[in-house]
Amino acid sequence: MLEHNALVVVADGHHAILYRNSAKQGIELTEVQQLNPKNLADEAEGHAPQERSPKDEDEATFAKQLAERLNGIVLRHKADQLAIIADPTTLGTLRKHYHKELEGKLKKELAKDLTKASPEDIAKALS
Repeated sequence: MLEHNALVVVADGHHAILYRNSAKQGIELTEVQQLNPKNLADEAEGHAPQERSPKDEDEATFAKQLAERLNGIVLRHKADQLAIIADPTTLGTLRKHYHKELEGKLKKELAKDLTKASPEDIAKALS
């Protein structure tokens, strides 16, 4: 079970939505931020892996930049627990860039694309 104020990240290769668990018991998600390639690229300096199509390259770059953002959140002690839900390709790329601190705070991973799902449906998937 996710604790109160846990960070829940729902992502695909093009955008991510960050939620906080606002419930004292159970899961009730409150959206805190939406991220897209532009607002992540403004902060990141990563480069895409080579030998990929432009679409794959864009998705890999976004996932790497998202992982860097999440690592920063954890390293600044802004999240004690995390749950990450992403399509399998994005999740695989994210995993390659997790900091050890993030790995230690990661309570759940789901390889699903739920970016268009309601917060209630996301909460059910995490239960």
